[in-house]
Amino acid sequence: MQKLGDFKLPPFFNYPPYFTLQPVRDTREKQIQLWKELILDYCKTQKIFIIGLEEEFPLFANPVIERSLTHEARETFLSALVSEGRAEWLDKGRRKCLILWHRIQDWADIIVNFVKDNAFEDGVLTVEEIRSGIESRGTELYGLDRIILMRALKLLEHKGKLAIFKGTSTDDEGVKFSI
Repeated sequence: MQKLGDFKLPPFFNYPPYFTLQPVRDTREKQIQLWKELILDYCKTQKIFIIGLEEEFPLFANPVIERSLTHEARETFLSALVSEGRAEWLDKGRRKCLILWHRIQDWADIIVNFVKDNAFEDGVLTVEEIRSGIESRGTELYGLDRIILMRALKLLEHKGKLAIFKGTSTDDEGVKFSI
């Protein structure tokens, strides 16, 4: 089985037709499903949050079989993730895509569990402490993309579980939990 670093690639990755958008509807739907799962799994294990459509991305080419995805195929697979709420285009030109291997609500639940597990129910943390502090090491929150974290925090704020305090810079934004 082929690997990309420590990530095990699925068997279809070595099948040249999967690097070309399939014309038959049923086959294309299966192809899109396989690529969506592969992109989400790879991004989760490698902690990748943003894919640039115009940039090199390891999954979009297989040098062993000398195949790579066309721009159209890349956009098709990422758009399929967007339509399921598993990704969002970050710009109108569809050049950068935010990958959500957990939906925003799921990230919010992870934050709540983190807060409870670390007894911060009535505590205050900076946004940076949540994504890169000692307590977050070894959790899915460690290294979390700031855009995703802020979206999840705003969702929790809307539900009355916390308050976000603006600081003088983005490094000192605070979060007061009331869980």
